[in-house]
Amino acid sequence: MTVSETCQLAKKHAGAAAYSSEAEKNKMLTLAAEALVAHAAEIIEANQKDVAACTRGEQFCDRLMLNETRIANIAEGLRQLVRLACPVGEVIEHHTTAGGLDISRVRVPFGVVGIIYEARPNVTADAVALCLKSGNAVVLRGSKDAYASNAAIVRVMKDAIRAGGFDPEFIQLIEDVSHEGARTFMRQKGVIDVLIPRGGAELIRSVVENATVPVIETGTGNCHIYVEKTADLDMARNLLVNAKTQRTSVCNACESLVVDDEFAREKLDQLLLPLFERDVEVVGDKKAREYMPAVGEATEEDFYKEYLAKKISVKIVADADEAIAWINEHSTHHSEAIVTEDKRTAEKFLKEIDSACVYWNASTRFTDGFEFGFGAEMGISTQKLHARGPMGLRELTSYKFIIRGNGQIRG
Repeated sequence: MTVSETCQLAKKHAGAAAYSSEAEKNKMLTLAAEALVAHAAEIIEANQKDVAACTRGEQFCDRLMLNETRIANIAEGLRQLVRLACPVGEVIEHHTTAGGLDISRVRVPFGVVGIIYEARPNVTADAVALCLKSGNAVVLRGSKDAYASNAAIVRVMKDAIRAGGFDPEFIQLIEDVSHEGARTFMRQKGVIDVLIPRGGAELIRSVVENATVPVIETGTGNCHIYVEKTADLDMARNLLVNAKTQRTSVCNACESLVVDDEFAREKLDQLLLPLFERDVEVVGDKKAREYMPAVGEATEEDFYKEYLAKKISVKIVADADEAIAWINEHSTHHSEAIVTEDKRTAEKFLKEIDSACVYWNASTRFTDGFEFGFGAEMGISTQKLHARGPMGLRELTSYKFIIRGNGQIRG
């Protein structure tokens, strides 16, 4: 089936999601979650073919790999969505005009949502589930590296929904994984209502530059932790180790460390030692290298980079003002954290940092729809129009105005 035919099929069956009741949507999600667990061995077998063919390095393979634990977590994300209220039909606001018109602003689905993403097969199930609960049809275009995994997940979920007596054809997976196929997908204006890219900087840039369909941009993550002079050393160390090393191949991992000079002079070696013990490559500016000679020399590019690897940059600053200015200039506006015991400085940081998620004394690894209680997520939006931060159910809806009258005409 061609890309255009696949998109048209999703549009044709969009009503199966848009007009289903909340109870019906929850039933479909429950059936899909149960099926993912029940057919985990089948999905893992397909996934192992993708992993075996992967030649793009350890970090890429980690993003690609599925096991029983990861599949169970995906299924739990679907179950969490069942427990959340469906946003469709929610009355956002309501008023009556002087002329007696009764006007409501009501939340509605987008229609057909297109997802273009790289080697994260968990995105396949997350996207289907979120679109279903928010009343949208979905067209999935994963990378060729994960095609067998994606196809297995879609097949299992659609078979479960069909067996439950529902129409699953609002879910479509594009078979054409060529670059030309991707470009065709990006130009399905009038069929795809919104396109969401999820992946690295190159993919996102390509979609933003080439799509004729409206795009919600999910960004890369050059995430910062700023250790202010009053920070508790043990807390700062624990947060840094978690944010950098708990999983390095994800967009909410810490890539850049900013430290007050007053703290760094006495404690930088104690702060960084656990990273060296975990084989993290640490590069930094001149002061960082003076305070800890084991730190390598950072290039200007290093301070802007999303490594997705065991590497981190270190910048020493005079105070919070310099830290905030530095982070706002160098970040991708994804997630930033401050570690401090000074409430006033913390509130200043929370207010002035221009990122989707800003933390005080917590790891950036929490930027995630599941962790925020949204169930599965579509991605982390770093733009400012429509949606920002983890994209849950409400972020996959628009709204329309419903006006009730009793014969009014405009004079």
